[in-house]
Amino acid sequence: MTVLTLNNLTRRVDLFTLRLFLTVVEEQQMRRAALRENITPSAATRRLQELEEVAGVDLFDRLPGGMIPTPAGEVLARHVRLLFANLDVMRREIAEFSEGVRGRIVVGSTSTIIVQFLAREIAEFMRDFPLVEIELQEDANARVVSAAVSGKADLAMFYATDDIRSEALDIVEFRTDRLVAVVPRTHALAGRASVTTRDLLGENLVGIAPHTSMMTQLRNAAAMLGSELRVKYRVSTIEAARSLVKAGLGVTIQPESMLLTEDVDKVALVALDEPWALRRLCIGTKSGEPLSAAVKAFIGQLTDR
Repeated sequence: MTVLTLNNLTRRVDLFTLRLFLTVVEEQQMRRAALRENITPSAATRRLQELEEVAGVDLFDRLPGGMIPTPAGEVLARHVRLLFANLDVMRREIAEFSEGVRGRIVVGSTSTIIVQFLAREIAEFMRDFPLVEIELQEDANARVVSAAVSGKADLAMFYATDDIRSEALDIVEFRTDRLVAVVPRTHALAGRASVTTRDLLGENLVGIAPHTSMMTQLRNAAAMLGSELRVKYRVSTIEAARSLVKAGLGVTIQPESMLLTEDVDKVALVALDEPWALRRLCIGTKSGEPLSAAVKAFIGQLTDR
């Protein structure tokens, strides 16, 4: 490893790598940090290895359960947080010299997208554009799309599933996520590399609202196998479903990135070997309609990641 110098730091380390470093510190797991920053785990690993090479010390202890920052890593994290705080102050001060974007945006989104990504994106957007008002409407995947098509929402955040008719929308892909099976640590499926819908049909299924895109896809997959989806327990949120799994009452499916750090030792994530498990998160606006400056700015933030 090299000795850390200002020249090496400014020439070889970019701001995205520093933000990725902070995300790994927060998540304490490379895969979740990579999903959060929309980068592949292998690329994220390379960036952190290069950062450690520049720093000249190990920044993380690699443990079976995750990645814990070393004392040197804690010091770097403290200074990087200060760096980003100063950059935010600089951004706000410079923004005062330009004409602020004004307006109101009605955003329709599924609850899962809100939890995974959108809440954080809206908070950041509101800091950058304080004169824009955002109204958030949570609904099912199909109804979110319908609201954008009818003009009741300025844009829709939705999953591009087979049952969604979106020809009347102009669509931009936002991110991707992957559905996985969540099973108790002691469950027979916990040691499997992957499972299929057929494997899950014989288990006590914990489901969420039937109109959600996840449950619709699982129900359609069961129908393709000539089976009816039988849900043992039905709750309203992914978090509630996961609590039943932790209690050993059944299995469920969820987006991989929604597993909490404190649940790592209590449940196992098993890859779902189905083509529909990889989902495209999309932004949709009514086709042919001109976009306001506020909507353009919001979409720009989402797609510039």
